[in-house]
Amino acid sequence: MKIAQIAPLYEAVPPRLYGGTEMVTAHLCDALVELGHDVTLFASAESATEARLAPMRARSLRLDAVPLKSDVAAHLSTLYEVRALCHRFDILHFHIDLLHLPMFEPVAHRTVTTVHGRTDLEDLAGAYARWASYGLVSIAAHQRVPLPEANWLATVPHGIAPTRYWCSDRSERGYLAFLGRIAPEKGPDVAIRVARQARIPLRIAAKVDAVDRAYFETVIRPLLDDPLIEFVGEIGADRKPEFLANALALLFPVRWPEPFGLVMIEAMACGTPVIGWERGSVAEVIERGLTGFTVRSDREALEAIGQVARLDRRAVRAAFERRYTARHMAEAYVDVYERVLAAPRSVRRGSHGTRASHGIRIG
Repeated sequence: MKIAQIAPLYEAVPPRLYGGTEMVTAHLCDALVELGHDVTLFASAESATEARLAPMRARSLRLDAVPLKSDVAAHLSTLYEVRALCHRFDILHFHIDLLHLPMFEPVAHRTVTTVHGRTDLEDLAGAYARWASYGLVSIAAHQRVPLPEANWLATVPHGIAPTRYWCSDRSERGYLAFLGRIAPEKGPDVAIRVARQARIPLRIAAKVDAVDRAYFETVIRPLLDDPLIEFVGEIGADRKPEFLANALALLFPVRWPEPFGLVMIEAMACGTPVIGWERGSVAEVIERGLTGFTVRSDREALEAIGQVARLDRRAVRAAFERRYTARHMAEAYVDVYERVLAAPRSVRRGSHGTRASHGIRIG
């Protein structure tokens, strides 16, 4: 099968540091290639993939030192190129929210759109109703609740490559971990509060976006004076396995309807249990008493911290391998692609994108 994967341009694929959607897209591309498919990845030029790379921008947007740039312009230019080349592919798989919907209507019948973000936003229902010919994939069942009438094709949980994470019985386990992003909805202040109540060190490995700088300076930074709390900063894939594997547990104190929570399965891949606050997809991802615990309060979180040391870390890793590998994800998407291509259509419209793309070579 000839498959186009269209990634966001905010980070490289995989990301050098933080970047959930870009990481999932990277693992998906490599797994699809391993399954024998012909995959082209539309992404920034510094991406690294087993697929054929179609570079859309010299540098990813977030880490580009150029101070003034337009993410909308960059993505529209990418979609222009994808549209020009779309006749070469059996399936176009989009990971960029809704931006492509007006442009690809003639070939919507051979597209798949993964909804990576939250779905409870105003105007989303109207947009998905307006462009109902596009088939959508949710990453957790809970994600569908605000949009019950959308054209959902399947739910495909995220997956990652097991070989990139290691699990060991000999680890420090002297600290709790928080990994991801410093933002109110991610609840790092809650993680700090719970760790202090438990009197267990907390290591925070997280990025601080410009939009969250005020929250970091006014809420989080004053809490870092406690010797139990260590702010590590943003880390990349090379440092995550050691950071997670050596932790007693990952704290995931989200305050929002988390669409999936990739960091939870990264922790499980390292054999590290997760203590997650029961919002969004958390209860779907965590198998209570096996891979961690779901909680609703500080009290329940403290009780869970007291129990995680008794969990079998090899069983945590085995549960990850059973549900959340990149191969599982890729096989599920192949099933979606095949069902999309096999679906009957009363009127099949061909691609209008038959001209050559300017300046883009994909082999």
